[in-house]
Amino acid sequence: MSLRRGRLKFGVFIPPQNRVGLNPNLAIRRSVELIEHLDNFGFDEAWVGEHHSGGSEIIASPELVLAAAAERTSSIRLGTGVISLPYHHPFQVAQRMVLLDHLTRGRVMFGMGPGQLPTDAWMHGIDATDLRPRLEESLDVILRLIQGETVTHHADWFTCEQAVLQLEPFSDLDVSVVGTISPSGPKLAGRYGLGMLSLAATDPAGTDRLPEHWQIMNEEADRHGHTMDRSRWRLMGPMLIAETEEEARRHARYGLCWQFEYLSHITPSAIDVPKDTDALVDLLNETGRGVVGTPDMAAAQIERLIKRSGGFGTYLLQGADFANWDATLRSYQLFAEEVAPRFDGTVKAVQTSYERVIAASEDNRNATAAARLAAQEQYRKEREQATPSASSAEPRS
Repeated sequence: MSLRRGRLKFGVFIPPQNRVGLNPNLAIRRSVELIEHLDNFGFDEAWVGEHHSGGSEIIASPELVLAAAAERTSSIRLGTGVISLPYHHPFQVAQRMVLLDHLTRGRVMFGMGPGQLPTDAWMHGIDATDLRPRLEESLDVILRLIQGETVTHHADWFTCEQAVLQLEPFSDLDVSVVGTISPSGPKLAGRYGLGMLSLAATDPAGTDRLPEHWQIMNEEADRHGHTMDRSRWRLMGPMLIAETEEEARRHARYGLCWQFEYLSHITPSAIDVPKDTDALVDLLNETGRGVVGTPDMAAAQIERLIKRSGGFGTYLLQGADFANWDATLRSYQLFAEEVAPRFDGTVKAVQTSYERVIAASEDNRNATAAARLAAQEQYRKEREQATPSASSAEPRS
């Protein structure tokens, strides 16, 4: 049993979102390298997404990237963030996730969703309105397969005929469903007793719905005999931090406007993006959509989300190229050094010990001074005993 059970955890959700124009091979390899750094920084989780168009989110198979990252890391948990179930045969998805569970020796997490980009769906020959119904149908089959059932299911887009996995999961596989603004994700999380990935948690509309989504999860869970656990609820939002807000703003000129402009072509809830980076930073910081600033500002954002949601298990930073590579790594390092410890309990004993010493500063100084005097007196006595008196000393030849 973990001695740190119940602490808030932290991770990074890596779609990824790279500026178009960056060497694509370097961008892919940096996703793996980033997970290595996150493991060294002490982050709990890294999630990698699946996309097939757009030129910015260029990983088509998160399982392959996570398998590569697993060989380069030791403790960080690795999640598919997310596999778009409508694009795959559910029997294949179940087999790949169980295999990855073995390759990572239980560090993998299975996140799934309907798919974000309509262009992905169109290239698969799927109407965007069919994505969520296909997600629900596929999810039901996958969960039954992972639980060891033999499944026969005939759908209009796939068939399972006496399908059964030849390999059992290595672990009690952590399964989560993505949610944004609509009740679709919370409904499925509650219906099947799954974890929840709230990817619009800092969007004002998403923030407003956090209590409602928790209520939906619990209502569905009650109807289907499950109990929801806040520790399996993950909230995501963008952050870029530095030692000063001015420095963070300077780093944000690299890609912040570009990233939000890209999102404006994808999601109906996107904002009108100012052309000036500082104006966009002001908008993000003032509305709570994100944080571009200092560790104190990042901590205040997390406190706000805890209060609004009633509590959750993991905060995920959005893995996008808001800044260049070096500044991005420094942001994650600074978060691990100065923000995460305020919430994960790791510095509580250290802080208590420090405060105990400070509170007893007068006693400490007096005790140390007394010890020095005692040592001097002891040494004086030892010298007197070791030095012969003048009358008894033998003359030197």
